[in-house]
Amino acid sequence: MKLKLLTVAMATLITAPSAFGQANELTSTEELQQLLEQIEQLKQRVVDLEQRVASQQQEQQDQAQQSDQQEEFAPRREVRSSALAARVERLEEDVQEAQNAPIQIGGAVRAQYVWEDYNDPLKDRGGDFDFDLVRIDYNGEIGDVILSAQYRWFQYMDVVQHAWVGYNFTENWQGQLGVTKVPFGNTPYNSNSYFFSSNFYVGLEDDHDMGAKMRYRDADWDFDVAFFKSDELGGADGLATNKSDRYAYDAVGIRIPDEGLYDDPTVLAAETNSWALRGVRKWSFDDIRSAEFGASVQWGDMNDGVDNVGERIAWAVHGLYNYDRWTFMGQVTQYDYDMDVTNAGIVVGAYNYFDTIPTKATLYSANIAYSLPVKWGPVTNLTFYNDFSLMTDKRFYSEDTLMNVLGVAVSAGGLYTYFDLVTARNQPFVGGSMSGNATDTNTRFNINIGYYF
Repeated sequence: MKLKLLTVAMATLITAPSAFGQANELTSTEELQQLLEQIEQLKQRVVDLEQRVASQQQEQQDQAQQSDQQEEFAPRREVRSSALAARVERLEEDVQEAQNAPIQIGGAVRAQYVWEDYNDPLKDRGGDFDFDLVRIDYNGEIGDVILSAQYRWFQYMDVVQHAWVGYNFTENWQGQLGVTKVPFGNTPYNSNSYFFSSNFYVGLEDDHDMGAKMRYRDADWDFDVAFFKSDELGGADGLATNKSDRYAYDAVGIRIPDEGLYDDPTVLAAETNSWALRGVRKWSFDDIRSAEFGASVQWGDMNDGVDNVGERIAWAVHGLYNYDRWTFMGQVTQYDYDMDVTNAGIVVGAYNYFDTIPTKATLYSANIAYSLPVKWGPVTNLTFYNDFSLMTDKRFYSEDTLMNVLGVAVSAGGLYTYFDLVTARNQPFVGGSMSGNATDTNTRFNINIGYYF
């Protein structure tokens, strides 16, 4: 190719009369030098033309090769695209799950100020301000299985408050298994104050036992059915070294005649194979008025670790009415322990403390509360309340038990503080016992400060 181009260029130079004239006129040295220079220029043009032609050929080859590669790798790109789409989908699912942490951890730290008119040393020093508890809560679900648990540390004991796993079978039905709340009475509490109602101290408010429960919830009805194999510490033959180290009151023994009301039990007896039913009808009249009314019943055996030594039954009717910021709550409860052993009552235990309750009694509670939103620095709400409890018709004991709690709960960020003025007679933690026969009332002023997170 190069030789052909050079030949054409030389022929052009020789035959072009306008450039060089006739061959016989090329005689001088100057003209020869000019001719050589023009030949060199033509050579350079030939090189440029060759490079341009080579470049065009390379571009055509590259285009052809690229086209072949596109056809060859098209299936590979489709496979790779499909795999990428699947990976993106998985990543989107992971992101969605990450936005909802499976198990959330919360808790509380609480301290308490106490002044009691029946405790002369404490009264003389102006009351005591002590640590109350630290608690940790676990709530959430993994793979549609729900977890809810709470553990509490006090100065004198540490306990499981509740610990259960659950599953939502439908939109309305949920099952729970473990240390779960006994469905009974007004829920979640039959009270507004830090001290609950007197029902709590006979094991009929905010009690948790070991068993299984089914819950039904819709706009109009609540239904609960539960079976409990034992209390949360495993019953009379459970492995707990101290039967009173528990959050909520349970029967732990039989009070033998002539024993002290606060003595450790000498004859053990605990709940076993218990059933509980609860039903509530709910109404929502408008944006500011709602109500509910229901009934509860529970029954089961009492066992000493070897044999059944009696049975028990309890029932309640209960109601709740909300009007704007007002809440009205009431409940009537009766329980009965039918024991095979001659006794002076039932030993109950909680908070590292034993007490005696009558084997049969009727309890009445009436509560009122008013919620007031405020803007006082961090303070956002004040809930004023008065909770009244009366326990009467006590088998073997003549004097009634009563408790009135006048108080206010203050919400301020993570802080929730109860200010309670308690007037009571024959009431635990207010200078008495549920089986006491005192005729005078005692007074306790209590401030419980809790930071909840």
